Amino acid sequence: MSIKRHINSLTKTIERYEHLIKSVSEETFTQNPTDGGWSYSETFSHIFQANLASLIAIEKCFLGTGKIDKKRINWVVWAILFFGRLPPGKLKAPASIASMVKKITREEAANLIIKFSNRLNDFKSKVEKADPYQKIKHPRLGLLNAKQWLRFIEVHTIHHTYQLGRIESKLKMAANP
Repeated sequence: MSIKRHINSLTKTIERYEHLIKSVSEETFTQNPTDGGWSYSETFSHIFQANLASLIAIEKCFLGTGKIDKKRINWVVWAILFFGRLPPGKLKAPASIASMVKKITREEAANLIIKFSNRLNDFKSKVEKADPYQKIKHPRLGLLNAKQWLRFIEVHTIHHTYQLGRIESKLKMAANP
């Protein structure tokens, strides 16, 4: 898949997120499901804080401040990036990322989306030119280059659409017992 396709896929997914923000009330946005899972608010906080941190990793790759590594990525990581899916089941965010999660308003979520989208647009041409051996460590996936980081952002962002769907279902069930 090309950089352009990854960006287009991300853009479409982000448009779905923007629609969700506009379609729910502030109260619903911050309401946690009865099972104690994350709210829409906390999920948006996680997605876009993690994605912004991933953009920093991409930036380090194209600025040449990462680690030179000519090894191939682990086959499991390759499969995740190739198939575009994280392993099934609920995954816990790494502690460094989970600690950044907080309840935010719909406006704060919209602003995070704008910030992420603007930075992503700034990186479009730079990712293609980044040295493929210049890598930054992901907390779970190991050393990734700029293109791999971009693909991870896409996979991560799409993965959370499923979580948002689960939140929606749980909130509807709680409202209509």
